[in-house]
Amino acid sequence: MDRVLRGFPQAGRALELLSFSPRPFSAGSVVKTPNGKVFVKRHHFSVRDAEGLREEHGFIEYLAGRTDLVQPALAREDGETVATEGDWSYEVHPLARGVDAYEEALSWTPFMSVEHARAAGRAMAQLHRAAEGYEAPARKARQLVTSFTLFAGGDPIAAAEDYLKPRAELRGYLEQSMWRESFQEIILPLYAKLAPWVGCLEPLWTHNDLHASNMTWATDGDSGEVTGVFDFGLADRTNAVHDIATAIERNIVEWLRIGEPGIVHFDQLDALLRGYEELLPLGYEQAQALVALLPLVHCEFALSEADYFLSILRSEEKADLAWDGYFLGHERWFGGAEGRELISYLERWAAGKLRVERKR
Repeated sequence: MDRVLRGFPQAGRALELLSFSPRPFSAGSVVKTPNGKVFVKRHHFSVRDAEGLREEHGFIEYLAGRTDLVQPALAREDGETVATEGDWSYEVHPLARGVDAYEEALSWTPFMSVEHARAAGRAMAQLHRAAEGYEAPARKARQLVTSFTLFAGGDPIAAAEDYLKPRAELRGYLEQSMWRESFQEIILPLYAKLAPWVGCLEPLWTHNDLHASNMTWATDGDSGEVTGVFDFGLADRTNAVHDIATAIERNIVEWLRIGEPGIVHFDQLDALLRGYEELLPLGYEQAQALVALLPLVHCEFALSEADYFLSILRSEEKADLAWDGYFLGHERWFGGAEGRELISYLERWAAGKLRVERKR
């Protein structure tokens, strides 16, 4: 760690390792340096190499020039933002401004309050506004990225075939799982509802993991504004509606309690959308696209997880969880009573957009 940080002038060197977070897809540490605390992430090259990190850092740098919610990655003397040693890639970031109020929270659990949900919606709109004009191409085929390719055209099965071409292990696994039959039975009927609205989805680089734990806050209580957004590991060129749908899926539905009643937080859903529309009001077409995209928005990340489990961890058991439990399991939930209630709720919200537009 010290050897890595000595290459970053804004850090200098490592004085003390303050935390260590061994996550499934990377390891991260807060490190004390002579110039303050920094956050260091280490990735194996098979998951995120230097080129892949530069894709993220370019987007982060663009946002940092347009909103104070984001700070650019630290750079070495030659301007490079990635250090490599052997099979490992390192990135160094300043700590996000504010309080990490969700430091102990499990991933994909709800907000502490409706106030936080509203503030998160506003922060998402700020990021979307800041991202306008960033024209980098979509990321290359990589592990653990939330892309928008399966449902961007007119044929999800053909798009899935293309998605699987560079992912040999995943392709072989899904062939055994009869994925085309699942698409025909489950995915295509859902896509038919999205298809009329795909044309209104303007391409935009987005965060794609705007969960409460990837934000910092003005206070450690359940009120206050978002002061920082971090962890752009899933960022890619998708669209604003895709990012909103992802935020709903990961903050509003308590998937860890699936099977129990009351896992949808409708008050927080209202607040999230209200906060977003304080800055960027959604039109009727965007609202309809959001309703239709929500049951599908997890699909590409679920496939990316399955690919990671197969090609990196070599675990078919974990791939089963990603495919059957996540990709198909969430679709089954949306077909059940609570999932249908959530979709109906959003359909009424979207219908209200048409009434407003007709009055203008």
